[in-house]
Amino acid sequence: MKLSIIVPCKNEEGNVVGIYDKIVSALKGIKFEIIYIDDGSTDGTLAKLKSLFNKDMIHVKVLSFSRNFKKEAAMYAGLQHASGDYTCIIDGDLQQNPQYLVDMMKYLDENEEYDEVAMVMKQRKADTGFMAFCKKRFYKIIEKMSDIHFENAASDFRMFRKNVRDAIISMSEYNRFSKGIFAWIGFNVKYLPYDVEPRQSGKSSFGFKASLSYAIDGILAFSTKPLTFSFGLGFLSLFAFFVYLIILLVQLIAFDLTFSTSYVIILLILLLAGLQFFVLGFIGQYMSKMYLEVKNRPVYIIKEKLGFNDETIL
Repeated sequence: MKLSIIVPCKNEEGNVVGIYDKIVSALKGIKFEIIYIDDGSTDGTLAKLKSLFNKDMIHVKVLSFSRNFKKEAAMYAGLQHASGDYTCIIDGDLQQNPQYLVDMMKYLDENEEYDEVAMVMKQRKADTGFMAFCKKRFYKIIEKMSDIHFENAASDFRMFRKNVRDAIISMSEYNRFSKGIFAWIGFNVKYLPYDVEPRQSGKSSFGFKASLSYAIDGILAFSTKPLTFSFGLGFLSLFAFFVYLIILLVQLIAFDLTFSTSYVIILLILLLAGLQFFVLGFIGQYMSKMYLEVKNRPVYIIKEKLGFNDETIL
């Protein structure tokens, strides 16, 4: 098998057939498999995938989750079930043109020193506003807070060799942040630009709330600096407290000032309480991640398989 294509899907009934047609059209003469992962869809996505499987059992394989485990788990499941010399991850919303698969595969064939080709989103005129601003700042923030390099605007749309796939699979943590995992494992990566196409059908579930949660997960998964920052902030608040206390004492002794200290006490209590809750919030986030990890729960649970002869892998 030359190429395994992983397509995570959640409520993409209007797109799964379209991406299949484009992949088949682009990869004529190449041995490939398409691994669709139905990530707890509530529309007709699974029915469409079953229809595709019955139409083309040679190329189409389907994994259906027992519920929504999110895209990170879907990608991990696809990687565990892939069998190609090359593996590619592509979104199921048709915003990433399957024609790029040919370019990525050609580059890996012609450049053995590279292990992976990652596609980087080109700047679009529509990329304005608050969301676009946040996305740009996210990569700068997480790179400063971690010890690994994050390529700006690099997507999950990428193709890699078996050694890269095996390295990703070996990282079996429950709280997954694929962009961080891709960066952490290293290897020689070639970044190529690509145009993001408009969504053909449906509505993206990756809004501001989901993006914010994803960004927080990424920072917590690949940086311990918030803990160091909180520790430093505690020292800074104590230093400010003692400095302010000395100033008050000097004013009382040298200038014989009289004023009510109740307001000062209240402000200090509020300030210190706020800082404590801020620090505890960071610690709580890390502890919650540790709590989920030590439970050793499966990253995903498969309800149904089509096109696989092996037993269910959890």
